[in-house]
Amino acid sequence: MPIDVITPQWPAPANVGAAITMRSGGCSRAPFYQSNLALHVQDDPEHVFANRRNLVESLKLPAEPLWLDQVHGTDIVYASGAYLPESSNAPQADGSYSDQPAAVCAVLTADCLPVLFCDRAGTQIAAVHAGWRGLCGGILRKTVATFHQSPDQLLVYLGPAIGPQVFEVGGEVLQAFLDQAQNPQHQQAIVAAFTPRDSAGDKYLADLYALARAELQASGVRHIYGGDFCSYSDSERFYSFRREPKTGRNGSLIWLRG
Repeated sequence: MPIDVITPQWPAPANVGAAITMRSGGCSRAPFYQSNLALHVQDDPEHVFANRRNLVESLKLPAEPLWLDQVHGTDIVYASGAYLPESSNAPQADGSYSDQPAAVCAVLTADCLPVLFCDRAGTQIAAVHAGWRGLCGGILRKTVATFHQSPDQLLVYLGPAIGPQVFEVGGEVLQAFLDQAQNPQHQQAIVAAFTPRDSAGDKYLADLYALARAELQASGVRHIYGGDFCSYSDSERFYSFRREPKTGRNGSLIWLRG
């Protein structure tokens, strides 16, 4: 049974393919039911490999995706396309980029924000895993810098992440973002992305989508799509670490068609 996917609604060029996996369609069992793609969550590796093969076949991908060892950092790597389906040597990074038709960039998430990039010319792609630490550390602007085209020629899609109604953080997270503000306008957008949870100002509800848009706009990106999901509240389609600490991971993939 093919893994069910969401096709991003954005004006990407015809030669750019993109997909976001949902929970249904794979062979993993509870609590990873059903299409978990991550090896590090204590799912049966054979089920994970079967799900990955299923995904490659059902999407007719040009190659095995470059699966990453994600560490909530800001490193991004170049994807050449020469990867083995069951390799255990995943590079330690939180994003990949490529200009090769034989490459598939992919990230895994369960509340963190997956971000897909391409240029209007359809010559380059990237996929990024951005939790609050990665966003604060500048992983999105680092990704923008890998493109040969100017930022206003990029298209960006924000995939399923924990929504602003439920993502509670401490005041230190707000301060960490403010410390990295690029300009007064960016600083204003950061403040607007945090809603006080209590009168003491110790807890906030943070909007990852708004923070990502603010970072991208500060980097010169103008064409931003998606950002209307909540992985925490949509248990039918998405995994959520905050909802269920022992759970699977959804995949967000992008590739160039030959």
